[in-house]
Amino acid sequence: MVMTDSAEMLRFCRDWHGDVTSSAVAVLRPRSTEDVAAAVRACRALGLSIVPQGGNTGLVLGSIPDRPESQVVLSLERMNAIRNIDADDFSAVIEAGCILSELKDRIAEKDMYFPLALGAQGSCHIGGNVSTNAGGINVLRYGMTRELVLGLEVVLPDGTIFNGLSTLRKDNRGIDLKQLFIGAEGTLGIITAVSIKLMPFPDQVATALLGLNSLDDAIKLYRRARRDCCDLMSAFEFMPPLAFVLAREAIPDLSMPIAGDYPAYVLMEISGSGLVDIADLMERFLGGVMEDGLVVDGVIAASQAQARNLWLFREGMNEGQAKRGPHMRTDISVPLYLLADFVRDAEQAVSEALPDCISVSYGHVGDGNVHLNVLPPCNSSPDEAAAKIYKAKTVVNQVLDGYNGSISAEHGIGRLKRADFEERLDPSRRAVLTALKQAIDPSMVMNPGCQLNFPGIS
Repeated sequence: MVMTDSAEMLRFCRDWHGDVTSSAVAVLRPRSTEDVAAAVRACRALGLSIVPQGGNTGLVLGSIPDRPESQVVLSLERMNAIRNIDADDFSAVIEAGCILSELKDRIAEKDMYFPLALGAQGSCHIGGNVSTNAGGINVLRYGMTRELVLGLEVVLPDGTIFNGLSTLRKDNRGIDLKQLFIGAEGTLGIITAVSIKLMPFPDQVATALLGLNSLDDAIKLYRRARRDCCDLMSAFEFMPPLAFVLAREAIPDLSMPIAGDYPAYVLMEISGSGLVDIADLMERFLGGVMEDGLVVDGVIAASQAQARNLWLFREGMNEGQAKRGPHMRTDISVPLYLLADFVRDAEQAVSEALPDCISVSYGHVGDGNVHLNVLPPCNSSPDEAAAKIYKAKTVVNQVLDGYNGSISAEHGIGRLKRADFEERLDPSRRAVLTALKQAIDPSMVMNPGCQLNFPGIS
């Protein structure tokens, strides 16, 4: 299916937050891998480049065209079949356009579990998750998306089909080619299907919200939990007090589950199945850390509904930030032992440079990933907000460089972070990336302008 009407194409050419709106020559919506291959060959013949797109929930403009006169969007949304779920092999093969939450529900019907968990899972596609190497709340236990992928089917830039949909766990026949396409954001080919690892369904889950005296104590608590709860800990999120204010601005009927007001909060979850008593483990762990004074207050969810209410604070704070208008969103990682120091130094630097802005730091303690966002005053004009956001980004990145951290822990590079990425790119790494691009996509047809400005792209 080919779309050329500008009104129909709008949802494919606007980013998830509505900050950027573009256009394209057309939007292509194939139904099969063969359709994708035919579309790629046709675009090459016409001199058009392709911007692959999944659920369009990315945060770095990787799937938004930036050269409307010469680019088409290729949406995988109609390629949403689950080809196979194998309970004995603990694997599944699904097409790229399958929505993550729907995939997880279908897998759960087979009493199995796919652990990738994102705020956008009701809209994002598995192909986009793989193409961006998505992170999420379960990384500390299950790893990034690339660690959940067994094989890929990819349409290459010349229109040929790479079929690597094996479900083998051990396959040491040379270079693992699927890894070239995971995290490449569509710059080397279009992922059309994925084979994934599955796990036993965790029918026991314990969720707790804890009040602490500082982010430093949150790091100490994580170290303790990592030892005491071992690999059964699936989430460990930290939030500042402002998170609860923002969440209730977005979801007014949320009730605060802890009576006190504390400098730092942790949302912790452990899960398992079989003979392990998860509830007892959580109670014994919290009893010990509260007795030692590491946790000041806390509540354990007594039901799935209460657990969902606790997670709504974590998810709702993002909506609350959006309601306050344009703001700087970061996706940073530093070594875990430096996380508290980085947050303290970066927030201080922002406060000194932009005293009228508010910093909100939260994230995934277990994998060193912090989202340090900066909110300009609500009454800022669009130009004033943009200037403050740019200055805040510069300030935070300068602090980050001193910590040898990453400007993109889980969101990717896209177009939004390309300049910052290139500025910090080691020459040897650039040479390898450029050689790969020129070898696989010499016509530069795949998502030009995303990640790097490669030679040959004007």
